[in-house]
Amino acid sequence: MDRKIIVTGGCGYVGSHIVVQLIENQFEVLILDNLSNSSEASLDRIKQITGKRPLFIKVDLSDRAAMAKIFEQHNDALAVIHLAALKAVGESIEIPLKYYYNNLNCLLNTLNSQIENGINKFVFSSSATVYGSPDELPITEKSNTKRPFSPYGNSKRIGEEIIEDLCKIKCDFSSISLRYFNPIGAHESGIIGELPKGVPNNLMPYITQTAAGIRDKLMVFGGDYPTHDGTAIRDYVHVMDLAQAHIDALNRLLNEEQDTPYETFNLGSTKGYSVLEMIQTFEAVSKVKLNYEITERRAGDITELYASTKLAEEKLGWKAERNIDEMIRSSWEWEQNLRSEKE
Repeated sequence: MDRKIIVTGGCGYVGSHIVVQLIENQFEVLILDNLSNSSEASLDRIKQITGKRPLFIKVDLSDRAAMAKIFEQHNDALAVIHLAALKAVGESIEIPLKYYYNNLNCLLNTLNSQIENGINKFVFSSSATVYGSPDELPITEKSNTKRPFSPYGNSKRIGEEIIEDLCKIKCDFSSISLRYFNPIGAHESGIIGELPKGVPNNLMPYITQTAAGIRDKLMVFGGDYPTHDGTAIRDYVHVMDLAQAHIDALNRLLNEEQDTPYETFNLGSTKGYSVLEMIQTFEAVSKVKLNYEITERRAGDITELYASTKLAEEKLGWKAERNIDEMIRSSWEWEQNLRSEKE
């Protein structure tokens, strides 16, 4: 029997790296994506790396009827990895209803469609934002989840609660939520990486696009945080380490190794880096000087986040392997390759 996995949002940044890992682990992949923040070109890039082009259906996951039809046709899938969501923190504050409608409807339609077709394993792309402003650091899975500061983060928190409630009443359904900290980096081939549409919302592509001359200036949001240099601190994890965690979570589900039907795991590097430290490290790795300006804080951002990943190490056998220099170097190599393609 084919080992088919459905990946929603599989053409995106994190999704494309997960799909590469799935194919290299002998899974057949079906990607469902509306390409709102990605491109079909990622399918060709995945084929360049793996030699296989994944199955792809362009679909709006909020279309209940379309999703039901697709899952009926692919009811031989073993599991779903659900990544599809709008994800810009700042934008979600400006247009909250769009984020709640999209992210929750996409989740509900995916869950309903897979359950109706007997697909009972589910990996959820969650976020460290579910912890809100943490009471303690490092953050563990036992840390309280709180009302996040953005509708994006809150859609992830509500999503987790929906899945947990489902696992309580549907005895044959099991799920793992993976709480990402800050994914950066690119595949070692330099063939796939982060390519946001428009102005980047995340720090790393903003840095690399500024260094490449695509952006005139890097805006650093907030220089008055109560940190050692006044800028916010985050935990960064290489996207390929993140992708491996999805394989480990999937195998835990498929091998029925869970302690409970619903589990959550932090995915981070366990270290925090400030924005200014990221800029300085990029300059040291790339030998490129960045033009940046410290401006006002951005709504929805908090002071400091970094993870404990002891539970993932114990239960998934996973920990981040790549250091910050490797993360930054691969991001810069991807950016340079991308620009050389366009010349």
